[in-house]
This record gives sequence, C-alpha cells and structure tokens, in this order.
Amino acid sequence: MTQRITVTTPRPGLHEITSEVSAVVRAAGARSGLCTVMIQHTSASLLIQENADPSARHDLERWLDRLVKEGDSLYTHTAEGPDDMPAHIKAALTATTLSIPILDGRLGLGTWQGLYIWEHRRRAGRRKLLVHVMPDSAA
Repeated sequence: MTQRITVTTPRPGLHEITSEVSAVVRAAGARSGLCTVMIQHTSASLLIQENADPSARHDLERWLDRLVKEGDSLYTHTAEGPDDMPAHIKAALTATTLSIPILDGRLGLGTWQGLYIWEHRRRAGRRKLLVHVMPDSAA
C-alpha cells in the first residue's frame, strides 16, 4: 500500500509527522514489515530524531544553519531566493527517504524517537510525502 500525505510546514525547522505516518501504517493493517517514507521535494528532508526535548531539535536546526549559510558567493542557483540553494544543500546532506520496521502493527521507533520533516525554506510550504507500507509475506 502506498499513500500520499501532505503536510504544511509553516516555517523552517523540524516538524513532527510521526502521527500522520503511523495512521497510514494502521490503515494498511500490517502487523510486521517495512514502512518507507519519501519526501517529494529537493529543499526539505526527513529525519528520525528525539521527540522529548525540543532543545535537541533547536540545536540541530542552528547547527545546520551555521554549516550551510545563505549568501555564499559560490552559489549560482539564486533565482528562487537566497534560501533556495542552501535548502538544496541541506536536503543533500540529510535524508529524503527513511525506512522504519513495523513491529506488532506499529512503527519500530525507539522511546524518544519521532519522524520529522525538516523544512529548509523560510516560506511556508505544503510538502508531499509518499508512505509505502510493505507487510512481511509471512505475516
């Protein structure tokens, strides 16, 4: 089963999508298997990260912004604004696809883990994700 979901990202940063992806897994009815999530954009990415303490997400966001700055004179791809090329670089350095095992009908995430869209653009966006649930053939 593959389902497209759309998530609004009102600002740059990490936006949790664990509940949306979990709903697709529940709807698929798989007790075990694999869930693959892919973002259909080149200026946002996906991440599994701590979902308990927001300061961890804040520190990650600040660190990546420091690593990939806007306004670098090496950028030639500038037609879509000063945050566009840095957003592409950030997406290239992170992940656009995640695979999560399904155990007992649930995402096999650790206690403090959540799934996130990492929005790299400053403007609000509507990000499209493909969520593919593949049940184990023995299940």
